[in-house]
Amino acid sequence: MEDAAARKPDVGAWESVKLLFGASRGFWLVNMVNFGDGIAYFGILTLLTLFLGKERLEMSDHAAGLSVSAFTGLVTLFMFGGGFVSDRLGVRRALTLCLGFLLAGRVLLSASPACPGFSHQAAWLGLLVLALGEGVIQPALYAGVKEYTDARTATMGYGILYAIMNLGIVAENFVSPFVRTRAPFLGLAGLGLGFDGVFWMCTGITVAMLGVHGACFTRAVELRDRVVAPGAEPEAAGRSLADKLRELPFLDGRFMFFIFILLPVRTLFAHQFLTMPDYVFRAYPAEVSAKFEWLNGLNPLIIVIFVPLIAGLTRKANIVTMMIIGTTISALTAFLLVPGPSLTRLILYTLFFSLGEAVWSSRFLEYVADIAPAGRVGAYMGLAGIPWFLAKFTTGLYSGRMLEIFVPKGGPLDTSTLWLIYAFVACASPVGLILARPWLLRHKEAREAGHA
Repeated sequence: MEDAAARKPDVGAWESVKLLFGASRGFWLVNMVNFGDGIAYFGILTLLTLFLGKERLEMSDHAAGLSVSAFTGLVTLFMFGGGFVSDRLGVRRALTLCLGFLLAGRVLLSASPACPGFSHQAAWLGLLVLALGEGVIQPALYAGVKEYTDARTATMGYGILYAIMNLGIVAENFVSPFVRTRAPFLGLAGLGLGFDGVFWMCTGITVAMLGVHGACFTRAVELRDRVVAPGAEPEAAGRSLADKLRELPFLDGRFMFFIFILLPVRTLFAHQFLTMPDYVFRAYPAEVSAKFEWLNGLNPLIIVIFVPLIAGLTRKANIVTMMIIGTTISALTAFLLVPGPSLTRLILYTLFFSLGEAVWSSRFLEYVADIAPAGRVGAYMGLAGIPWFLAKFTTGLYSGRMLEIFVPKGGPLDTSTLWLIYAFVACASPVGLILARPWLLRHKEAREAGHA
C-alpha cells in the first residue's frame, strides 16, 4: 500500500493554516461543538471524583474512583459503536443526536444532589447517558475533519481540532474557580456556587451548543461544504468480505502493538482526573486547591499553543520517532513529583507532561484517520481507542485504593511512593517503542514499497 504521506501535496505549514482559516462553514461548525464540549466535558470531569466523593455525594475514594473509571471507560467503549453511528448518519446528524444525550446526562448528574435517597443512582444514570453521548461525539468530530478538509489541510486540521478542544478546557478551567469558590477573581469576589454551580454551567453550555448547531449546521451547509461523504467507498465494489476484513487494523500486528504499547503512559493521563484532584486537595494548602482548575488548565493551554505548531513543524517526521520523543517526555516528568508536594515541581510536571502530549497526540489521530478507507474513519477511530479504554478503566480499578493507602483524607501522606510507582509504570511505553522501533520502521518501509 502506498504511504499516504507520499500522496499528500507538499503544502507548507503556514499555507495549510491559511487554507484552514478560509475553510468551509462546516469545518468551523464541527469545531464549535468541539470547543463547547471541551468546556462542558472536562469542566465536569476535572471535578468529578471530588463531586462524587467526600466533597459532595459522600462516596468513598474507592467508589468514586470506580465510578469515574467506569464512566470514562464507557465513553471509549461506546466510541466503538459511535464510530459506526457517525459513519452511517453523517457528521451533522450524529452531532445532533449526541448533543441531545449529553444534555440529558448533564441535567441528571447536576440534579443528583437534590435527589435524597437515590442521589448516587441518579448520578450513575446521568454518567451512563453522558458516556453514550460522548461515545458518539468524539469519533463524529474526528470524522468531521475528514469530511471537511482535503489532503492539503488534513494534518493541520487534526492539530486544530485537538487544540480547539483544549482551548475549551482552558476557558472552563479559567472560569471554574470563580463559579465554584468565593476566592477573589481579578479583584472580584467569586460566586461561591460550589461544584453544583460548575456542573449547571456546563449543562447551560450544552443547551447553547445544541441551539447553535441546530440553527447553523443545516442540511444545505452539509451538502455544500462536505469534501468526503459518509459511507463513500467506491473502490469497495466487487471485493469479498474476507478482503474487507483484511483491511481492519486488528489484523495488523505492528499497528496493534503500536497502539497498545501506549497503555502504560496513558495511565498518567487517566491519573490527571482520577488521582490529581484529590492529591492536590489533600497534599497542598487551601489556597492552592482553591485554584486547582487553573493549575489543571496549564495542560490544555500548552496543547492549544504547541499542538498546531509542532504538527506543522513535524508534519514530515516519522510517527514512531515522534511517539518515542513525546512519551519519553511525559513519562519522565512524573519523577518530578516523587520528592514530595511542591507547587514549583507540580507546575513543572504539568508543563513538561503537556509538552510531551503535544509532541505526539494529534499525529496519532492523523495516523489512524489517514489509513482508514473513506467513509470508515469513525469506525477506525473507535477501534484505535481500545488502549485508551483499557487505560481509563484499569487505572480506576486501583486509583481510589492507592489514594486511600498513600494519600488518605486527614491521614499521613506518602505521596513519594505513589508517584514513584506511577512513573515507573509510564516508562514502559517509551522503552517498548525504542526496543520495537526497527521492527515498526520495517513495516513502514514495506507499506511505502507497496508490499503491506
